[in-house]
Amino acid sequence: MAGVLPRQSASRLSASGLSGVGLRTRAERDILAVMTELLYQRDAYLRKFEATVVDRCEGGVVLDRTAFYPGGGGQQPDRGTLYLGDQSRSVTGFRWENDALVHLVDGEPPPVGTIIRGEIDWEFRYRMMRTHTALHLLCGVIWREYGAQVTGGQMYPDRARMDFSLDQFGPERVRRIEARVNEEIAAGRPVRVKFLPREEAFQVPDLIRTRVNLLPPTITMVRIVEIEGVDLQADGGTHVANTREVGGVRIVKTENKGKVNKRLEIVLVDSPVVAT
Repeated sequence: MAGVLPRQSASRLSASGLSGVGLRTRAERDILAVMTELLYQRDAYLRKFEATVVDRCEGGVVLDRTAFYPGGGGQQPDRGTLYLGDQSRSVTGFRWENDALVHLVDGEPPPVGTIIRGEIDWEFRYRMMRTHTALHLLCGVIWREYGAQVTGGQMYPDRARMDFSLDQFGPERVRRIEARVNEEIAAGRPVRVKFLPREEAFQVPDLIRTRVNLLPPTITMVRIVEIEGVDLQADGGTHVANTREVGGVRIVKTENKGKVNKRLEIVLVDSPVVAT
């Protein structure tokens, strides 16, 4: 989890003349890294936000706060726009450079100290949120029913896939999994986010559902996503607040990826029920 510094601290750092992400000392990079408040980690429904440019480099800027999800864990990065006065810059991607999150933009990056308004592509983001929660439900059901760990996964705008350490996926088993997932969606289970110190988080049984622990040792606070009664995982992505918002899922493809590695591909179906 990225820490948060007061916005006035960001202004003082900008005024000190620290520009050019690749040119600062490690200590300065560490200060900058904790300055980018990752708003999406606590509020996935935030579509617009205001931020200050605290650094710039070729093709992009670093902000003191952002609602843009930069991608990772199988979830695709957000799309959207940065507005500065009567001008705008499309966000074309993200990259981590010397521990700083760079928002890549088309056109000339705005100068340090510029106040910008960011707006994410909500249609795309919300579909990613629904899809991500659907995959956690799939993971939770398969863990509960078969005790199988996740070996891989990826989300796309129109579908998603997840691999499991299972020996077989017969038609009857696939139908059972799909039915159980849709039952959990219809149950309207709350989806909650919380943060735990690393040592405390790793006391939670079965918190890591992947065959390999993907959490870097540098992470001291672990973000936990819980689907009440179904799934509890360390996770950095965005999710809906209630499983009803997923709508429904259909398993459209199964694939044998090895002796004990099976892939399921899903699509979302039905219109989502938006939580009120």
